[in-house]
Amino acid sequence: MTQQTMKTEEELREHLRVVVDPEIGMNVIELGLVRRVELDDKHCHLVMIMTTPFCPYAPQLLEQTRRTAQEYAAVPTTIEMGMEMWDPTMMEEGAADDWGLF
Repeated sequence: MTQQTMKTEEELREHLRVVVDPEIGMNVIELGLVRRVELDDKHCHLVMIMTTPFCPYAPQLLEQTRRTAQEYAAVPTTIEMGMEMWDPTMMEEGAADDWGLF
């Protein structure tokens, strides 16, 4: 990719804000679910966690996140389910205010 068309992790994360957890009504970036991004001119790989280990929407959220990332990156994209346990401190600053958590 040329310097002008080089995709960035920051832009990718902004692009992923359209992926919303249907139970919570917040996007995967606000919730802090995308834990790692590896992006280069040939491949994109994401590590993502769920808010609960038995999230009924996990397959749908993982695939929607993978597809959305691939649309932005324009390279083959893989996604991995991370084993890290989610907690509200992983949310973006201010995102938990509506919940009254902090």
